[in-house]
Amino acid sequence: MDVAFCVAAMQEALARHGTLGIFNTDQRSQFTSSDWIDVLTDAKIKFSMNGKGAWRDNRMIERLWRSLKYECVSLHAFETGSEI
Repeated sequence: MDVAFCVAAMQEALARHGTLGIFNTDQRSQFTSSDWIDVLTDAKIKFSMNGKGAWRDNRMIERLWRSLKYECVSLHAFETGSEI
């Protein structure tokens, strides 16, 4: 996942589903980049990366995505995300 991919995915999600109040991420480089922060700021979305909302709070969903990636996505050649 690079910054451009994450920014494009967030812009698509905002276009399809509208804005949200707060977005919580870990502190990986793509989520601390100015491009990413600009998208959230322009959409007037608050973001959290530490304290309450730290990586420890996300560990269950992070594990789910890791499992999905390694046990499903990596084993199949999906053309689109909706095929999963």
